[in-house]
Amino acid sequence: MTPEQILEYEPRVLTQAQREFYFDNGYVLLDSIIPQDWLAALRRTTDQVLEDSRSVTRSDSVWDLEPDHSSSTPRLRRLSSPVDYDDLYWRFMSESLLADIAADLVGPNVKFHHSKLNFKAPSGGTDIKWHQDIQFWPHTNYSPLTLGTYLDDCGMEQGPLGVIPGSHKLPLFDLYNKEGEWTGHLRDEDAATLDLDNADYLCGPAGSVTVHNCRTIHGSTANRSSVARPLLLCTMSSADAFPYTVNPIRSPHDGTILRGEPARWSEHDPRPCQLPPDWSGGYTSIFDFQQRSSKRA
Repeated sequence: MTPEQILEYEPRVLTQAQREFYFDNGYVLLDSIIPQDWLAALRRTTDQVLEDSRSVTRSDSVWDLEPDHSSSTPRLRRLSSPVDYDDLYWRFMSESLLADIAADLVGPNVKFHHSKLNFKAPSGGTDIKWHQDIQFWPHTNYSPLTLGTYLDDCGMEQGPLGVIPGSHKLPLFDLYNKEGEWTGHLRDEDAATLDLDNADYLCGPAGSVTVHNCRTIHGSTANRSSVARPLLLCTMSSADAFPYTVNPIRSPHDGTILRGEPARWSEHDPRPCQLPPDWSGGYTSIFDFQQRSSKRA
């Protein structure tokens, strides 16, 4: 569906101005929109995730650890597919207003793709270099978007999500280096062509939700504060968007219709999309690929 067609539907959660801002800029920030009861439950469950990580000694397809992670001082980069780790996360993504927000931006029929919980540990939690999402998991169209819920207050010191306004209208960039190795981030010379001084860093109180389109260039700085910055992320799309490649963060919930009905026809955007490596043999995380790239540089 085109933005004009989507805007013809009565909004469920967002204002028309917020929807128009998203389509114009490729993102939108929704301050303090998650109710406190959901937020309290998510915090309790996330505290338990951190506690559980004390027994984890190495990164794998579920746990992504900072290099200095230990049982005495757990330091997580990511929990992959939290919806499979604890049912509360799935109930939040399927039953809360999160999927209604997505419906306001992709149309009434909404499909789940994957989830992740990025922790950004205190005092140096890993930065994320500038990148676009869709090259990781190409679809037949560019409706996929990612919603991020801040579980705690997030200011500039915590390393908030940063986005380049309007960058969803740019061509897709090459996420391989000149040697043909997947890095998961823009090359330095491509990043230098962007108006990085105009980046919008999406700070907000606990319960705020960031939404960015799959083509929008985004990243985040390291966490320079003494507290973690847990950001619960969920990617959804219109029901008529179908992946070309293996989902790097696979889940039994992949493809579940969260709102509306399944599609009977696929929607194909004529613009091309770069393909990632074959994830069928396993996937770690964007942190892993970007850190490997930094070591090679």
